[in-house]
Order: sequence, then structure tokens, then C-alpha cells
Amino acid sequence: MASVEPQEELRNDTEEQVDEVEEVEGEEDESLSPELLIKHPLQNKWALWFFKNDRTKEWTANLKLVTAFDTVEDFWGLYNHVQKASKLPSGCDYSLFKDGVQPMWEDDVNKDGGRWLINLEKNKRSTDLDNFWLETLLCLIGEAFEDFSEDVNGAVINIRNKGDKLSLWTRDSRRQDATMKIGRKLKERLRIPNKLVIGFQAHRDTISKSGSTAKDRYRV
Repeated sequence: MASVEPQEELRNDTEEQVDEVEEVEGEEDESLSPELLIKHPLQNKWALWFFKNDRTKEWTANLKLVTAFDTVEDFWGLYNHVQKASKLPSGCDYSLFKDGVQPMWEDDVNKDGGRWLINLEKNKRSTDLDNFWLETLLCLIGEAFEDFSEDVNGAVINIRNKGDKLSLWTRDSRRQDATMKIGRKLKERLRIPNKLVIGFQAHRDTISKSGSTAKDRYRV
């Protein structure tokens, strides 16, 4: 039976992988032939962020920009190099946002928006989490939301002891039609059964909530 690595060792491994990304990208350019260096550009440039929960630091100090990319090949190089989401220690997050947008409510591009939120039971981590996260990333970089892709800012995966969370962040929670169509497309791409309902929460409602959770503004 394989042994389970301590959380601190996993966290250190993840940080080392984050630090190595830029170095690996540079090595690839030197080793490939010119024909293989032709890359396929994405419509937008995207940035991957990593968060680890160190309570001795401010929240913003725990958030680290890994790298930004704007081609299909650079996305796959990054995705295949970093730790899978299901292997992250509890308290860690990955975020993928359009370059220039920080993965926080206070960012000017996020403050009027909200998020489609999917709660995953802990026992789904080994079966569904990585597939859900990868499919969400492909939706983002592939502009899968078509006419409403401009309404989408990014996505976050939160790894927690009580259960993991996957969220898709949008620009303006008041745009009901766009928000609903984005939610339906996300649910379709993740193959979530119709009988399972996912909710959308506006960031302003989450910030001002009186209970443990904000009320859903929309549902699909």
C-alpha cells in the first residue's frame, strides 16, 4: 500500500513546482526545433495563481502568481507540470483568471460579479475533482461560453477538509440572461445531472451575508 505524504511535504512540493515553471518554459524553447515552436494562440491571456493557507501571514501574502500564458501549448505544459488539484493539501487553492485580474472579490473587474458554486463531497476528490477542474479550465481558455465568454473572469478550486469547492467567476451579477446561460453551459460541460442544482452567488451578497452562506441569486 502506498504511503501518504505529510501535508507539509505536499505543500513544499507544490511550491517547488510553482517556482520551476518559468525555468522549464525556458528550457523547452532551447530544446525544440523551430518547426515545433509554432504555437496556437488563445483568444485571451490567462494567469494561474496558487494560494496556501499560512495563518501567520496576511491573506494577500499567501497568494502567489505562478505564471501567465496565451497559447494552447503553454497551457498544457503548465497543467502537466504542476501538482494535480486533488493532491493539494487542505487549505490550498488554484485560480485561473484572465491576465490582469486578481482572484479576489475586491478586484475592480470582480467586485460587481459573482460565482457559480459547486460543492464537492470529500469522497469525490479522487474520482471527480481533477476532471471537473480540467474541464472548467478548458471552458475558460477555449471560450466555451461563446457570446458570453467576455462575462467570465476566471475559476477557483478550493481544497478543504470538509469538502472541496469549484467556482466560476463572472463579471456582472446583474446580467441575468448571460449569467444563466453561463451556468447552464458549465453544468452541461461538467455533465452534472439535471436533478442536481447549482447556485450562483453575487460577491456583494457573500461579503454582507448574515449567516454561514450567502443566498443563491440564480439557480440552474
